[in-house]
Amino acid sequence: MMETDVCIIGAGPGGATAALQLNKLGISCVVVDKAVFPRDKVCGDGLSGKVIMHLQRIDPEMAQRFRDTVVKEDSWGVRFVSPGRLHIDVPYKPNYSRAADLPEGFVCKRMEFDNFLVQELKRANTNIRLFEGVSIDKYELKDDGYEVSDSKGDFKVKAKLLIVANGAHSSFTKEVAGIKMEPEYYAAGIRAYYKGVTGMQQDSFIELHFLKSLLPGYLWIFPLPNGEANVGMDMLSEDVRTKKVNLKKLLTDTIANDPIFQERFKHAEMVSPLEGYGLPLGSKKRPISGNRYMLAGDAAYLIDPFTGEGIGNAMYCGVYAANQAAEALKTNSFSAEALAGYDIAVYRSLWPELQLSHRLQKLVKYPRLFNWLMKAATRNKQLQELVSCMFYEMDIRKKLTRPSFYFKLLLNR
Repeated sequence: MMETDVCIIGAGPGGATAALQLNKLGISCVVVDKAVFPRDKVCGDGLSGKVIMHLQRIDPEMAQRFRDTVVKEDSWGVRFVSPGRLHIDVPYKPNYSRAADLPEGFVCKRMEFDNFLVQELKRANTNIRLFEGVSIDKYELKDDGYEVSDSKGDFKVKAKLLIVANGAHSSFTKEVAGIKMEPEYYAAGIRAYYKGVTGMQQDSFIELHFLKSLLPGYLWIFPLPNGEANVGMDMLSEDVRTKKVNLKKLLTDTIANDPIFQERFKHAEMVSPLEGYGLPLGSKKRPISGNRYMLAGDAAYLIDPFTGEGIGNAMYCGVYAANQAAEALKTNSFSAEALAGYDIAVYRSLWPELQLSHRLQKLVKYPRLFNWLMKAATRNKQLQELVSCMFYEMDIRKKLTRPSFYFKLLLNR
């Protein structure tokens, strides 16, 4: 049996970031993932500014390697489309210059981004032992740590502490942490890659189309290199269930029959299967640590309920989990009480944002209000900036959740 201080289950953004932060702190770990990289992951592929920020903080040279080597589309802003088909284009950075400024965000296939992180794990092989193609199916808590293994018991690891980052369908999350899927706090998503979609914004802004049939979800078109696009839609699982929606059919029917999308996809070709996935939303505060374990990434249910962002939040978790692991090893304290500082750190950073996003998610259920807000935004530059920034700036979101904000707009029309 292999022994280690920290065993990380899952080498996606949450688990990989935890391992890279541990390496920075000089702490060794074992990372195990059931996949062999590169591998695909059904996702929207959008990378917010949180991603480059964490790479930069862990290792500026790693951040530069990402900028220089990974195949991606630089993302300069958002095209935001209301149910009434009004739209505004607002950059992430006012008065940006593609020639002078570095991009704030990216669109990058998860096959490319996750493989980049895995290659960084291999680069740091002094402190990180990575095992691919191994599924951890058994977890046994002992007095001095966790023993984990594959289903046959051929692969075994004993660790003082687990960081569980193995995705939305984590058996550990359900069976040990006791977090269950609740349809009102969960979304269903589908995604396919297309080639030849026309009508993209000239500076490759990502597109979010809040169609009436999807509210509070949306249809997205994210531009990728080589003329490709990530196209998909998401919807609350509760609505999918109660309205008996077939998301795959809804997406293909919308593209085929909606006059705007029909024209844009006239010569487009689907170049991947149309696949579904679940989004465990951070609409509800849950315990994400316990006796000798911490949950990270989608296994911790921390996807933004309004924007759908999961990768940046997963990387936040990874950094905080590594820092908490370092403290636990220093004090030799691994109880639920000792690790509760992880929950505090994660929710201190993310909960205000997640809570406001949940309120905005409820707000966009009302298409008439949403259309009115967008119409006002097309005439009001200040409001236009507010609407765009609500995807990324928490202080701006606060304004948009206050009734007084709309009252002032009415008075100043």
